[in-house]
Amino acid sequence: MNFLAHIYLSGDNEMIAIGNFIADGVRGKQYKKFQKDIKTGILLHRQIDTFTDAHPIVRQSTKRLHKNYSHYSGVIVDILYDHFLAKNWKSYSDIPLDIYVNKFYDSLETNFELLPARTQKLMPYMIADNWLLNYASIDGIQRVLNGMNRRTKNVSGMNEATKELVEYYNEFESEFIQFFEELRAFSKLKLIEIESTNP
Repeated sequence: MNFLAHIYLSGDNEMIAIGNFIADGVRGKQYKKFQKDIKTGILLHRQIDTFTDAHPIVRQSTKRLHKNYSHYSGVIVDILYDHFLAKNWKSYSDIPLDIYVNKFYDSLETNFELLPARTQKLMPYMIADNWLLNYASIDGIQRVLNGMNRRTKNVSGMNEATKELVEYYNEFESEFIQFFEELRAFSKLKLIEIESTNP
């Protein structure tokens, strides 16, 4: 899953959300140097990724893209699923999305010194372009995919994937809704388990 889902699945603890958000920039056992709740978020992120990558519904979504985008298909599906989370946000949270994401941006700025260098570099762009809120529109997703394609030196062709999003919109949305219910339940249980075992 992509940024918005990882943050949302962290629950109400802002440090767990930060850990979940920075996890891709934390390798191996580096997570142990962080405070407890950030460690919990990093470990939760890894469990969410493992669950997501192996899930048959996600693989069904990925398969639809594989012919044109090969091993980048999973990355694209993560981004598309964040679109459907943002679009259907009212089904998952009582807090309006703009308020929710601004609170998270404030939390990142307050805790800037805790963030890995990679996240510190990324954060200003994320906030300036309001990535989390812009996931809700197809234009916003297009901008994200354009950026991802540039990062692969235009090899991935990910900027073209909004064509499939539009063509198979209902299929992707249905798959997301089914999968996300299972992921929410999994994440709640896994969070309790990690908190009880993480020193």
